[in-house]
Amino acid sequence: MFIDETEIVVSSGRVGDGMVSFRREKYVPRGGPDGGDGGNGGDVVLRAVANLNTLAGIQHLKHYKAAVGRPGGTANRTGARGEALVLELPVGTLVRDAERGHVLRDLAVDGDEVVIVAGGRGGRGNKSFASSTNRTPRQSTSGQPGETRRLKLELRLVADVGLLGLPNAGKS
Repeated sequence: MFIDETEIVVSSGRVGDGMVSFRREKYVPRGGPDGGDGGNGGDVVLRAVANLNTLAGIQHLKHYKAAVGRPGGTANRTGARGEALVLELPVGTLVRDAERGHVLRDLAVDGDEVVIVAGGRGGRGNKSFASSTNRTPRQSTSGQPGETRRLKLELRLVADVGLLGLPNAGKS
C-alpha cells in the first residue's frame, strides 16, 4: 500500500534521577558523598534512506518513544544514557510541525539526519552538591520528562517520465 502523508507523535526518553549515597567502608570513618548522576534521555532522529518509497511502515504506529535514561548509582556511577530512536524515512519527505504547520526539515538527500526531539539532561547526584561548607549533602535532583512533538510527514512525489504532445494525441 502506498502512503504519502501521515501524522505521528514522537517523544524523547525520560532522563534518570540523581542518587543520594554515602561511601561506606570499614576503615574510612567519614567517607563522604558518592551518589552518581542520572543518565540522559534518548533522542529521536529522523534519517532519509534511499531504498524506501512510502510512509506505510511508519503509519501503523502513531506514537514513537526513545529509550529512558537510567538513574545514577553508588560509588559515583553515572546512569546509562537512553539510546536514540532512529526513524527511517524515504528521501523527499517534508517534516512539518502539526500544531504550527511550518516546515521543520526537508529530507531531500540520502543520509540526511535531523534530531527532531532531544533528550534532556540527567539529574545530579549528591556528589555534585558537595562543597567545603556542605560536606554531607543530602539532596539530589530528579530527572525531567522527555519532550513530545506532533509531526506531519509528507512525501513529495517526483515523476520519472513526462509525456509531451498535443491534447488528445494518443499519449497512452
